[in-house]
Amino acid sequence: MAENSVAFFEKLQLLKPQINLARSTTARIWLVNLCAFLAVLQSSLSDSFSSFFVALGAVTAAVLTEFLISYKKGNWKVIMDGSSAASALIMTLLLPNSISPLYAAAGAAFAIAVIKHSFGGLGSNWLNPAAGGWLFIRFSWPGAFIGALEGSPLYQMDTFSLFAAPQDDVLRSFLNRTIFSLTGTELPGGYLDLFISRFPGIIADRGMMALIVGTIIITAFRANRSWVPAAYLASFGILVRFAGALPYGGEMWNGDVLFALCSGGTLVAAFFLAGDPITGAKSTRGILLTTLAGGMLAFLFRYLGEEPYGAVIALICINTFLPLVKSLESRKLYQTSSFIFSSGEEKNSKALMERL
Repeated sequence: MAENSVAFFEKLQLLKPQINLARSTTARIWLVNLCAFLAVLQSSLSDSFSSFFVALGAVTAAVLTEFLISYKKGNWKVIMDGSSAASALIMTLLLPNSISPLYAAAGAAFAIAVIKHSFGGLGSNWLNPAAGGWLFIRFSWPGAFIGALEGSPLYQMDTFSLFAAPQDDVLRSFLNRTIFSLTGTELPGGYLDLFISRFPGIIADRGMMALIVGTIIITAFRANRSWVPAAYLASFGILVRFAGALPYGGEMWNGDVLFALCSGGTLVAAFFLAGDPITGAKSTRGILLTTLAGGMLAFLFRYLGEEPYGAVIALICINTFLPLVKSLESRKLYQTSSFIFSSGEEKNSKALMERL
């Protein structure tokens, strides 16, 4: 009987829709907090700390909302897991740097109270709270987004080189004479501003250097499934390279992949939204399918639909189909005991379950 028990549970492990990550949930969340804050800090250094105050308003509202709801439930210490602050900081990365902190606070409160807790709390929400809060602000105050992003390279993607600053030219010339001369290539003008931007725009884009460092940190510490953002960026990047120049009168296979990946909140979408294990599919095939679909939709929205936030909206659209995806996963992948167990094993397994 003991041998049957071991065999049964070994086979049962093949059926369970588990996602195994190297770090605990709390450790991963605080690591995400650190990485997101680094990007906010970089953006703040070049906009008189406007980005910092946007983040402060969002985090304060999120933590306060979490505390009030959890206190009423008798478990206020749940705020120590850092999930409310993480949602607020990720949402902040997707906001324009000059937007009012009051709008950020309202969006963060909505994210925690409605998106997170109305569905049962952490782990039960179908949509990432950060994406839900961003969506609330975007459609509640659309004028604030348009006004805050005026002058951003996002709205002139085909003429990005015009934004090159004198400092960019000096550093670019130095790199072309030294590093790039060894490979026979040349770095075009304006691209260094992608990593140290001084223009109005999305906070994540303005803190790109720190954001890249942050994504390296969470990947190195195995806080996420690294192949998920890789698949998302690959599907998005290939399409950009193939047809990204066409809307601006360019040729096929001449799309600007570097600019596409470093703008529009694309890295936030890839590493923090697409890689979220809570609001994603559970099986490897389901995750891969939805991730690739998200990258394709991101290209369609951003380049054909001329939506600067195409990467974010694409993943929100994918989230709306997740209940269907999870239902298919349950029927096709996990309810297969009759095919795995022989009749004798099935009887033993039923007996074991009754005893448990």
